[in-house]
Amino acid sequence: MAKDIGALLFDKDGTLFDFEGTWGQWAVRALAEITATPEEAKALGEHMGVDAETGKFQPGSVIIAGTPHEIVAKARELRPDFDADELYTTINRIATEVIPVEVTPLPPLLKTFRDMGMKLGVCTNDTLEPAYANLTHAGVRDDFDLVLGADSGHVPKPAPDGLFVFAKHVGVDPARCAMVGDSLHDLQSGRAAGMKTIAVLTGVAPTEELAPYADVVLPDISHIPAWLAE
Repeated sequence: MAKDIGALLFDKDGTLFDFEGTWGQWAVRALAEITATPEEAKALGEHMGVDAETGKFQPGSVIIAGTPHEIVAKARELRPDFDADELYTTINRIATEVIPVEVTPLPPLLKTFRDMGMKLGVCTNDTLEPAYANLTHAGVRDDFDLVLGADSGHVPKPAPDGLFVFAKHVGVDPARCAMVGDSLHDLQSGRAAGMKTIAVLTGVAPTEELAPYADVVLPDISHIPAWLAE
């Protein structure tokens, strides 16, 4: 029997786009640009939970689910000489320039959801400018009924505020919505909003970390249609 779900709300990085494939290139570029030497980049990367040369992330890295302001604050713990506003502008600019790596071809998958009558949205802790740039690059910006970012005026995940905004916007009760994500922030916000929670393994967090907060753990979002039909 098909599940009674009328709307899907996706995290962006690690869910629609492969996390390390996309943000790894961002981290390598950002660390190189904001520091003066490879040694400084390495030290800052270690502090931020990412390898400055390979772009590989540690599971607890603030970059995985943090907002740009949280990333800036973490960087300034080690480098208080960084100007916060300038750093914020720089990391957002680089985020708009990276080439997002789709976890699966997105246009046909989103069409499948649309054909099922689903309302679709994105709720990311990234800001809107890079979010729109990434979605536009993938050719799917207009496939979503609503895109929410850390600068959309609500409290970011793991708070459920943005999820309630989405549910109200599309006219679907939160109990009939599903939050899809790769991090605890995504799943915790979904649970707090009373939504179903779908975990995917295209981020950094492993199954055992996500499973306690998820109704289902899937390899990636391409497996959602089959799960919905069960």
